[in-house]
Amino acid sequence: MSNFKVGIRENQNIHIVDLKGYLDAHTAPELEVVFQSLLEKKNYNIVVNCSDLNYISSAGLGVFMAYIEDVRKNRGDIKLSNMSPKVYNVFDLLGFPLLYDITSDEADAIKKFCDKK
Repeated sequence: MSNFKVGIRENQNIHIVDLKGYLDAHTAPELEVVFQSLLEKKNYNIVVNCSDLNYISSAGLGVFMAYIEDVRKNRGDIKLSNMSPKVYNVFDLLGFPLLYDITSDEADAIKKFCDKK
């Protein structure tokens, strides 16, 4: 099993969360801490780059659902990018493309935030 890592970068006042490895019940709390920290600092424009995410479980998906309402309530959004077909299929099976903006690449997600301004 792969280790899970979360990194945060900033680009044009948009926070990019890089996910790497396996996001499951054991590692989901690490992502929760990142989202809590971003919200505490009033950072509501978030792109989650999934290019190095190998696996996501329902517990991992639950983290996204737990924070989207607070983010959108503050006029922000969580956009998802760079998913492998395998990871996208999990999101798709649960209807996430109807709830979240999922882009093929990070630059597209950032552009959507910039176009909104």
